[in-house]
Amino acid sequence: MKKISLNNGQMIDAIGFGTYKITDELTSGNTRDIVRTALRVGYRYIDTAAFYQNEEDIGIVLKESGIPREELTIATKVWKTDLGYEKTRAAIRASLQRLQLDYADIYLIHWPKASPEDPDWRENVQGSWKAMEEAVREGLIRMPGLSNFLPHHMMAVQEVMEIRPVLDQLELHAGYMQQYTVDYCRAQGILPQAWSPLGRTRLFAHPTVTALAEKYGVPVPDLLLRFLLQQGIGVIPKATTEPHMRSNMAPAEFTLSEEDLSVLLTLPRAGWAGEHPDFTREAVDFRFSLN
Repeated sequence: MKKISLNNGQMIDAIGFGTYKITDELTSGNTRDIVRTALRVGYRYIDTAAFYQNEEDIGIVLKESGIPREELTIATKVWKTDLGYEKTRAAIRASLQRLQLDYADIYLIHWPKASPEDPDWRENVQGSWKAMEEAVREGLIRMPGLSNFLPHHMMAVQEVMEIRPVLDQLELHAGYMQQYTVDYCRAQGILPQAWSPLGRTRLFAHPTVTALAEKYGVPVPDLLLRFLLQQGIGVIPKATTEPHMRSNMAPAEFTLSEEDLSVLLTLPRAGWAGEHPDFTREAVDFRFSLN
């Protein structure tokens, strides 16, 4: 598994295993079986969150796996209703208890606001960050980070931080690259990491994407993952079957030309999940409709 470096000198797998909704009305099996399969396939970076309501199942599988703790990278997140110093302190300990772990390798603030109109988000985010830094000093967290933070949200953290965020987990894929935020992260030494790197399969029939996949002779998922990895962006794809897990973990090795990178980087909005920290989907769609 290829590694990617963080601003503290640590290395993490460039490709992690996402666990959001790995069991829902569209999938078969159960969380424990799916995570067991992912570990057997070779994933060692597992991404979860309190909101996913699967930490307990993941903790059981990790404990029974027999995999040495130092070989694993476990990331989890505090949910937006638990922002603030005291709530986040409690949330960290609750997640560790459910995961049956002494520490989380990576701990993220899941969203910067409890709601788009949250008037106290800045104070709450800063309180959460101080709680996370305290947890680092206590050995409960190895590396703190962010999720779904845009530059103006990161600036609130930067006002009070003593420890720099190691990464910012964002929806990133062809058709929704949030390039200003990616560039800001890079300038600050923060790793951009992609959730929904495959656009939740919404891009699989996109004519531009399929044409490029045909040009390079690779499956569409391989093209989409390589597009991000080639830019130094970490990815956390989700899969529920062993063949998909294996293909996501080892996408075809090839190099996109600068021209084709440009085509994918400038693709009009496509595959967006509809989530934004500052606006409801309806508000964003209205703004787009005015253009």
